[in-house]
Amino acid sequence: MTHYQKPQLSREEIDAAFSDAYRALWNDDEQRRIDADIEKNRKADGEFQLPASAAGREVRAEQLSHDFIFGAHIFNFDQLGSDECNARYKELYGTLFNSATIAFYWKTLELEEGRPRFRPEYRDTAEFWNRCPDPKHQPHWRRPAVDPVVEFCLSKGIRLHGHTLVWGNNRWQIPDWLINRIPFKFLKKANLERNPNDDTLLSEAAAFAFEGMTASEMERALPEYTTLLNTLMAKRIIEIAMRYGDKIDSWDVVNESATDYGRGNMIPGAKLCKSCYGPMPGDYTYRGFKFAEGVFPAEAKLNINDYNLSEDYVKQVRNLRARGCKIDIMGAQMHLFDPQTCQDIADGKSLVQSPREVRETMERISRAGLPIHLSEITITSPGGDRRGEIVQAGIARNLYRLWFSLEPMMGITWWNVVDGCGAPGEPAVSGLFTRAMKPKLSYFALENLIHHEWHTDTVSRADAEGIVSFRGFRGNYRLSWTAADGSEESMVCHLK
Repeated sequence: MTHYQKPQLSREEIDAAFSDAYRALWNDDEQRRIDADIEKNRKADGEFQLPASAAGREVRAEQLSHDFIFGAHIFNFDQLGSDECNARYKELYGTLFNSATIAFYWKTLELEEGRPRFRPEYRDTAEFWNRCPDPKHQPHWRRPAVDPVVEFCLSKGIRLHGHTLVWGNNRWQIPDWLINRIPFKFLKKANLERNPNDDTLLSEAAAFAFEGMTASEMERALPEYTTLLNTLMAKRIIEIAMRYGDKIDSWDVVNESATDYGRGNMIPGAKLCKSCYGPMPGDYTYRGFKFAEGVFPAEAKLNINDYNLSEDYVKQVRNLRARGCKIDIMGAQMHLFDPQTCQDIADGKSLVQSPREVRETMERISRAGLPIHLSEITITSPGGDRRGEIVQAGIARNLYRLWFSLEPMMGITWWNVVDGCGAPGEPAVSGLFTRAMKPKLSYFALENLIHHEWHTDTVSRADAEGIVSFRGFRGNYRLSWTAADGSEESMVCHLK
């Protein structure tokens, strides 16, 4: 792992970046509460039987890995424009990050019908991207071919997370060639010119073309499209499961569907859903989970994921589980996309993501009874200058500590690792690294938490029977000792 030299920060710079109102929210009492909850919820006591050679000897317990997930998406694999930047990016996985979210967006995975981009082509190579003058305008920007990313993550021994199998979003998920199968007369009804070169217009047309119609009326009007949509969604899930089911640990089976549930759009038995996004398979969350449960290995974790963290989301998850859906983890998004929001937080003008708000939100969604994966987070550095970096790092440190302390939480995934590498509309200053892969202060904040504050390295003495006990953060450990004959011995164990 590259050891970057941390810039020196003066107390004056930190004090100038944050208001008294912000510091009052994250006061000493709050920090003590967080520390106490981390001790209670993230650590465990372990007792291990060692060989006879360890009896009565000092035993060092050195943490090798965390059970808690510290992840990031890996959407910019080999796309950063130089071998040096690509190497620094890849090095983060297996060091800072023990989990990678891999892109399975349908629109860009299957740019051409019937040709999913599992295997790499020349357009997926580092050479292509190193020579590409306008990477953001390529249709597969942030969407690398899957096989090389999966092979890389497996070689690093990290957790793999697939995102996403089912999502109604026409702009980011539903392929253009599929939207084009909607009869033109319905798209024209939306009073938009049909332009195959503009996916935004096409997606908007699909979303608004059926205003005034019920789901059953849509189904009668679109019999061929209804059959096609249902068939292709099932085919996609089966195809992905056959290729990656034994390689990828967890999946966002359904993404951002709570709004549809809250509006009553999920009708059991219907063949078509009048989603807020446009036409979708009927009751698509239920059907998506049942398809996934039937084809993925039993040990694969099936997640639901959303930004809508209202009571609708809790009711939806409870409803799906009551109907027999296997849902293992509940994903929760937290995006501070507007840099001004982070500045307002630091200035004490906003209570967004205050300790109270975070606790209330997580307490609400925890009532669904599932572990929570903070699956996508965005924290910006307003202004992109040094003060903005201090703001980003300070907010990130406090939020990570609070999230890490909460009992239902099982992981946190940073979204855009590199500045200027988000999707269109996402901020250019939300990375842990600059576009040239230089570390920002937020990187050092997370690295210090993960590898120092939340790292156990302790020494205990084994008893006469060779039993050693210690308390530490849950994860894998190497226990090592010097035997009576002077030889060095060790074993690996899991503290859970």
